[in-house]
Amino acid sequence: MFDPDIAPSGTLLGLLQRGRGDGTLHALAAPRAEALAALNDSVLCDARRDWQVENRSLYYARLYMQLDGGLEEIERHLFHPDDLIDTGEERTGLTLSVLGHLAAYGKDAARLLLRSYAAVGSNWRWALDELALRDDDAGLIGLAPAVLARFPETPEGDALLATTVRDAFEPRPWRLWAEDARYGARLAAADEQGSFDRWQRQLRPRGPRPGWSVAEVLEWAQHELEPRPGEHRYLAAARCLSAVAGPEDRAELLRAGRGGPDAARAAVLHHLAERGDGAVLDLIEAAATDPLSGEPLVAAALSAYERMRSVAAVERARTWAARPDRLGASAAAMLARRGARRDTDLVLAALRRTVREEGPDACALWALVDGAGRLGIACAAPVLRHLYRETSSSHLRGRAAAALAATDPGFAAGFAVECLWDCEETTRELAARHAATGDDRVVEQLRRLAADPAEEAEVQTAVRARFGPDASAV
Repeated sequence: MFDPDIAPSGTLLGLLQRGRGDGTLHALAAPRAEALAALNDSVLCDARRDWQVENRSLYYARLYMQLDGGLEEIERHLFHPDDLIDTGEERTGLTLSVLGHLAAYGKDAARLLLRSYAAVGSNWRWALDELALRDDDAGLIGLAPAVLARFPETPEGDALLATTVRDAFEPRPWRLWAEDARYGARLAAADEQGSFDRWQRQLRPRGPRPGWSVAEVLEWAQHELEPRPGEHRYLAAARCLSAVAGPEDRAELLRAGRGGPDAARAAVLHHLAERGDGAVLDLIEAAATDPLSGEPLVAAALSAYERMRSVAAVERARTWAARPDRLGASAAAMLARRGARRDTDLVLAALRRTVREEGPDACALWALVDGAGRLGIACAAPVLRHLYRETSSSHLRGRAAAALAATDPGFAAGFAVECLWDCEETTRELAARHAATGDDRVVEQLRRLAADPAEEAEVQTAVRARFGPDASAV
């Protein structure tokens, strides 16, 4: 039920790994040594389901401040010999983001750690971006020799420097260094080369282009598919078909959609789905359910269907939703997004079936959870509570909280209170709008959120919407 590196949701470690509000509350109530051990484990071994979009850094940084935690474990992790071998951002990204927030809270040790790592660490770009937002000019200028030494003064080093300057997420350090006479000439040349590369890339042709007929576009969609299987050329081909195909080409398109090569068939399905052609639903069903269809064709057929906005697509979803296969899952998602109140039984059945068969982290749950809230399915509340507790995705948990706000009368005094401490700002915003204020903990947390300069503006706006401009005096 759980990923190997995710602890059970009822444990302190499991709560902190998921970024749940109860993780903070339990950590503050636990023995300090136990809480810090779980916190360090969560920060150093990133257990997020999608580390690029799920938020944990501010959540963990706040807890470090509340527990007065030291940074010794973080320092050992950053400067471990593994840093020379495992250079992926996911190993140190969360740790560096936590240090960035701690530096913003005024923790000088965190700023010094970031400077040291930016000078010698493999993920130095991330550390430099954190410092660009939080360090002073003198601190950043002091890093210039160590950073620029990474780029030898050779044609290869200069080319790599130009690419790095061009793609820098935070340009402030590079601009400061460019103003220094010691580095200005080299960085000016790198900046000029980066601009030239960007201009040249816009003019450079990107490979073969299709001819201007339906047959040529479909042939191009299939061309070189075997040696380049990851290239979804059928999507570009579908856009080309919208420019070249006319009513007289419909028969040819239908033939290709029934039995053409996979890539051409996928392009036709997307094209006809975008046009709302009446025959496309049967073609999608045939492609998605044929046991001889390859995985790319099935995925393309379902994607084409899920993009449809027509009444006919919703009507067909009512026929397909009870199917136990992927077509049934796509149909249930369609009803969750676009169905009416009469579709609540189908959406609820799909939600229960997905949780039972695929667990609390299934991708299909996102649309179904949103649909349960949109349709106000009160009977879904027990399943939504289960998902809220068990899922390892903080984004899915936030969606479950939003659905509970629409379906569970006890949400305001229950999960909404916990959500005030959640790791996701959208979930905290939801809680700020719904949490019952009869509990002193709620009032105190709302006061903190309103006064914390690191808090998202949307959350503070939600607090002010309930309590007026002087929200810090709630």
